Amino acid sequence: MLTEIARAKLNLALHVRARRPDGYHELETLFAFVEVGDVLRVAPAEAPAFRVTGPFAAALAGEGDNLVTRAAARFAETFGGGAHAIELEKHLPVASGIGGGSADAAATLRALARFHDVALDDPRLFAIADRLGSDVPACLLGKTALGRGRGEQLAPVVGMPGTPVLLINPGVAVSTAEVFRRWDGVDHGPLDADPLAGRNDLEAPAREIAPVIGEVLETLAAQHGVTLARMSGSGATCFALFESVEACADAASRVARPGWWCVETRLAP
Repeated sequence: MLTEIARAKLNLALHVRARRPDGYHELETLFAFVEVGDVLRVAPAEAPAFRVTGPFAAALAGEGDNLVTRAAARFAETFGGGAHAIELEKHLPVASGIGGGSADAAATLRALARFHDVALDDPRLFAIADRLGSDVPACLLGKTALGRGRGEQLAPVVGMPGTPVLLINPGVAVSTAEVFRRWDGVDHGPLDADPLAGRNDLEAPAREIAPVIGEVLETLAAQHGVTLARMSGSGATCFALFESVEACADAASRVARPGWWCVETRLAP
């Protein structure tokens, strides 16, 4: 059996530049990853099998087809390798802006690649990832990177590994499609090299749908030692970067609310 971590994805900045004729949006974003995530386990099997366990398993109950099973099927179509039993231990909230499903699909591709001696930089893996979803290539790469196009055009950049991070989800699921539908359609400018000077253009429409996101962001921004507080992706998960582990831990003890998912972690390498 192989185990792979599906690390949560953060958009340290997310600029929406234009709507595209194909229905997608032209983006400029800075992807980063944290140490926490879902856990994926893969083993050979006589027939394909998939099960979900973990704290957020119930949110996926009854799903016969999802990004994990699609990733496994497309890997088999491309590379062969037979059937596998896959267990997804779900620790990340669903529909939360931190790439849970995309990270799970990418972890599936990495695990199967390791199992069958496929190089992790094989272009065919990234082609599969691109067909599965806009965030899947970034999650497959798993490193700090600038993303353009739909987010699939990736350029690795120097990250900030070890930076303390506090993640908060207020217990609401936000529809990505609805958030993009409510985007104001205005190009507010390109992504600067410094994410602190950036923004998340999806924050305003997400706050319209779930006003509690504003409460989370205000709570995070008010904590001692915060260097950046922002919503990730289309929400509703928000994050704060801290100057020290101690400041992050102190904030975590102060901001907890009933029903809020609150996790201390660090930016991954």
